Amino acid sequence: MKSTLKKLLPFAVVGVISGATTVGGLQYLNHDSNSADQSYFTKASNVSFAGMNSAAVGDDFVKAAKTTVPAVVTIKNYQSRTTSRASEQDMLDFFFGDPFGGRGGQQRQKQQQTPDNMPSGMGSGVIISPDGYIISNNHVVAGANKLEVVLSNKKSYIATLIGTDPNTDISLLKIEEKGLPYLNFANSDNIEVGQWVLAVGNPLGLNSTVTAGIVSAKGRGIGILGSQGKAANPIESFIQTDAAINPGNSGGALVNTNGDLIGINSAIQSTTGYYQGYGFAVPANLARKIVEDIKKFGIVQRGFLGVTSLDLSDDQMVAAYNKQKKTNYKAGSGILVTGFGESSGAEDAGLKTGDIITNIDGTPITDFADLSMSVGSKRPGDKVVVTYQRNGKDATTTVTLKDQKGGTATRTKADLSVTEKIGADFQSIDDKTKAYYGLNSGVVAKNVIEGGEMAKAGIVDGYIITEINGKPVNSQKDIESILNKFSGTVQVKYMDDYGRGYQRGFTMP
Repeated sequence: MKSTLKKLLPFAVVGVISGATTVGGLQYLNHDSNSADQSYFTKASNVSFAGMNSAAVGDDFVKAAKTTVPAVVTIKNYQSRTTSRASEQDMLDFFFGDPFGGRGGQQRQKQQQTPDNMPSGMGSGVIISPDGYIISNNHVVAGANKLEVVLSNKKSYIATLIGTDPNTDISLLKIEEKGLPYLNFANSDNIEVGQWVLAVGNPLGLNSTVTAGIVSAKGRGIGILGSQGKAANPIESFIQTDAAINPGNSGGALVNTNGDLIGINSAIQSTTGYYQGYGFAVPANLARKIVEDIKKFGIVQRGFLGVTSLDLSDDQMVAAYNKQKKTNYKAGSGILVTGFGESSGAEDAGLKTGDIITNIDGTPITDFADLSMSVGSKRPGDKVVVTYQRNGKDATTTVTLKDQKGGTATRTKADLSVTEKIGADFQSIDDKTKAYYGLNSGVVAKNVIEGGEMAKAGIVDGYIITEINGKPVNSQKDIESILNKFSGTVQVKYMDDYGRGYQRGFTMP
């Protein structure tokens, strides 16, 4: 026995010394764990990131939760599903997958029979001003003919939809109230991978739910807005987090441990439609720019370089491009310029096909998510410094960004064309198609924008519009002529792809 104890004694001593060293090291590390997070609207105090000390973690989370919960609301989306197609996929599925294990079609069929006094869907929103402005996701409010906002204290309001942006999945609502609790936007450029964050929202009908995690990645593009939403020019540079997010969290807050808003929760990556590890939030800097545009101009001001491009970080896309164009580009980092649009600011600034964009305004451009964030968060007329490689050598030029029509000035709703105002384009149909459906007139709707006036009237891509305000239409020019300078209620006659006719209306914006 004594011999055994003598053999074990050195190990016991080493264990005691190791334990003491570890505790001392942790105390040393925790001694200086503060860093600043600058808010846009208020001067933020120093923020303590949660370290190994469990008491400090708890204190930080409690403070953030107390600040955030009163400013996060439930949004109930009421809409008529009488004109919805049974095959049309729910917006919930777009951002959270099909949670019904292949039975989503049956579930959507049941949802189409939802009574008018029951919401068709629910999500979250964040109060961002004491006078009732609320930020949420576009897909939370899409298709609504009524939006109800319920505060954490159960007080209810009918909200006005101020505007939406499918390209970033952001929407802005307003309720008539004063003195509301609200969150400040933080500078989301300052967040770090590994930083503690809280997700606050109303998942699965569980109001005011708080979950914690870390920032898992930044600048993440997952292709969801372009492939599954209604975004023509998506901007994806999501904050990725492992804080639990589920259906109903959409539009809710992602905050730092000071309770400042660093992102708007939008989607999860999941095979079941429920939380499996990763959620994605629109960065606060981008979200703030979008709501400022909507509030000030009524529409989003979007600047473009005016290039077609190839993401060199995507080896499969590079291989496919090389095969199709018989080129020999190597996968790596940066954006290859493959062409230019009309009135391109980039071409005016001297960029050429084959140049590789590597940096914009001092920010490295490694993939398309970096490019879309760096450029898409700016307005027409803004200037950006672009660094690019040509024949293996670096060069720099200054590009003046333009809108899609080649303009450099900001626009308001009054400057929009008729089709931009009503949220759709229209394509003429041939006489054979007209004869098949027994029509004397008609145009096919395309590029119908979620939340636009045509979408609110129940029209989706592929539906045929036969009359506007009692007049037959056979071209987009006909619609523009009828509605140019028109104010009041617009009457629309249209036919779905089963040949069923409808008459609906909307107020000309």
